[in-house]
Amino acid sequence: MSHGGGADILTAVAAALVLAAIVGALYTHRFGLSHLVVFMGVGMLAGVDGPLGLRFENYGAAVLVGNLALVLILFDGGLRTRWNFLRIGMAPAALLATLGVLVTAGVVAGAARLLLGVPWLQGLLLGAAVSSTDASAVFAQFNASKLALPHRLAATIEVESAVNDPMAIVLTVGLITWMKAGGGSDEVEGLQILVPLLLRQLGLGLVMGVAAGLIAAACVKRLPLQDDHDGLAALLMAAFGLLLFGLTNTLGGSGFLAAYIAGVFMRHHADREAQLALPGLNGYTWLAEAGLFLLLGLLVTPHEVLQFVVPGLGVAAALMLVARPLGIAACLAPLRFGWREQAFVAWSGLRGGWPIVLAAYPVLAGVPGAWQLFDVAFLVVLLSLLIQGPTLAPLARALRLDRKV
Repeated sequence: MSHGGGADILTAVAAALVLAAIVGALYTHRFGLSHLVVFMGVGMLAGVDGPLGLRFENYGAAVLVGNLALVLILFDGGLRTRWNFLRIGMAPAALLATLGVLVTAGVVAGAARLLLGVPWLQGLLLGAAVSSTDASAVFAQFNASKLALPHRLAATIEVESAVNDPMAIVLTVGLITWMKAGGGSDEVEGLQILVPLLLRQLGLGLVMGVAAGLIAAACVKRLPLQDDHDGLAALLMAAFGLLLFGLTNTLGGSGFLAAYIAGVFMRHHADREAQLALPGLNGYTWLAEAGLFLLLGLLVTPHEVLQFVVPGLGVAAALMLVARPLGIAACLAPLRFGWREQAFVAWSGLRGGWPIVLAAYPVLAGVPGAWQLFDVAFLVVLLSLLIQGPTLAPLARALRLDRKV
């Protein structure tokens, strides 16, 4: 019998890393720290500057895993979203996912230009990457903190985290396309690239999500799924979400938006089957998150990141204290959200693995100075998870927004 020694060792190391991250996450949750920080930290310890010294520089693999992980997270989030919840939160969330992302990206670009000395387009790339809140980070933190927020506030935060990723992706891809086309000074040329791309991505993503959700709900209700078929139901749902993502992207739409919208419609029109799949699907999303954050930890080179600690702190502060609050005020003040609600929404804009994945896009595209943007994006995400995550619940209580108090 032949033995693949290298493959066996790699499997054992990967499993050991996951086990260490899970055990660590169980303990750090007591202190309000996101489990995502632990997974990333374990990856960094195993990476090039850690005791294991594993060298991993495959940005393409990180982007691929990130895409698949986010699809599962968003589809799972859609299946968990009640129809009334979506109806309440969609209007403010849609504003935050469009105007809010643009305002945030613009302010962060100004901070990057000032603190890092990068041109405006590179600054906008960094702003686009970190402008959207991360669905996995928001969902995980809310589940861990067990806050009882007012319905409109909770709906706005959760729906925003699910629907603002397409805008950030469009901005990132559009800016890269513009730079590859030799852009830099012609704003009209940039708008001619970004606006059609945005309309196609969001429009087709919405249409595909609604149509696929309705069709899939009608089909799945005809299947002989029994109460003990929860594992099959989860596998069925996961396969459908990934299929829809691939088809929508192939047609030029946002597969992420389509996956979330389809999940919502499936929950509304096939409630029993959707709820049957949720326990198993939750396991898939945990596995996807664990794999993504371990990869991201491996991908980061800490001694290089340390070079940007000071400007990275400045960019993170600009994002948390200026850019995000300005975007929130511009979107929510006209909808009569009070200052306490605006303050909480601003602080709940957690960043997770997805901004780091988006920051890898310029690296793959060969954008000059892209590695610098990647390192700063990593710092921003790490600071968001370390500072904003543990303080969310205390802030909700201080603002008298937690109805359990």
